[in-house]
Amino acid sequence: MVGLIIMLESMGLILPAESLLITISIYCASHYSSLNINYIALSAIVGAIMGDNFGYLIGRIVGYPVLKKYGPKFKLTPDRLLLGQYLFKHHGGKAVFFGRFVAILRFFTALLAGATHMHWKDFLIYNALGGMCWAGTFTYTAYFLGQEFLRLKGTIGLVIGIIFVVVAVLVFIFLRNNEHRLVKRAEQELKVDNNKKS
Repeated sequence: MVGLIIMLESMGLILPAESLLITISIYCASHYSSLNINYIALSAIVGAIMGDNFGYLIGRIVGYPVLKKYGPKFKLTPDRLLLGQYLFKHHGGKAVFFGRFVAILRFFTALLAGATHMHWKDFLIYNALGGMCWAGTFTYTAYFLGQEFLRLKGTIGLVIGIIFVVVAVLVFIFLRNNEHRLVKRAEQELKVDNNKKS
């Protein structure tokens, strides 16, 4: 189930894969679970890599014009398409790797890599590295934090939980602000390119 949902999200469907991965990893840390955290991590890694490759193939087949026409129905707005073009033009491999860690970009990174005709071998390498690092980091961090939370319990555990939530919110705000900043930079570059052509 974990691998399938992460695979579908990586293909471009908006699903709560990250939340599911964190939740099930914390559940693995509890005394009630018989699940093996290593199998959860492996399923997440395989799902992320396979899903991104399917997403890349879809983007390569349907192309940029189709994504531009139908993308808004799936929250792939013109701003996000423009941002994708900008990122892949300047930071192809890094965009694939770090896009895995940014919730807003994770849905669309593979589609945009395919649509912008990024070389598949480069995509595969950065995608595999990103999938392993993302899945491994989230799975094992949530698992060990869950173990510590259950061990400490009471006031200390509650304080750690609140700190974790506050940090997660601050990271989300930071990423949203960066998305707007990068979109503006991409728009400025597009205007410069259009002026050069005319």
